[in-house]
Amino acid sequence: MSLDETEQKIDVREGIVHSSIPADELARLSDDVISALKTVYDPEIPADIFELGLIYKIDIEDDRMVKIMMTLTAPGCPVAGEMPGWVENAVGAVEGVSGVEVEMTFDPPWTPDRMSEEAQVAVGWY
Repeated sequence: MSLDETEQKIDVREGIVHSSIPADELARLSDDVISALKTVYDPEIPADIFELGLIYKIDIEDDRMVKIMMTLTAPGCPVAGEMPGWVENAVGAVEGVSGVEVEMTFDPPWTPDRMSEEAQVAVGWY
């Protein structure tokens, strides 16, 4: 039995969805998307949103649409209305990205333990 090339191939042993994007291009896109996310800062915290752990999920679809699920340090964050636009602009500038969708979530709520060691050092918690 063979799979149709247009079907999404799922490796159930590892829970991995395989992409039709060549591996080297997918790796470059992933690195470039993360680099772009690292240019976006919460104005009240001296660390980027990626290192703060505000990015919960990044999906790069076969059509090179990037879907990002993220949160904020608090639901009442003063830049809550602006932050998704900053993320869309930063990631949308990455070569090869066809578009960006940002979804905000507060489940699970962000906690400081999501911060990388780099972010902990930046805010003086390490």
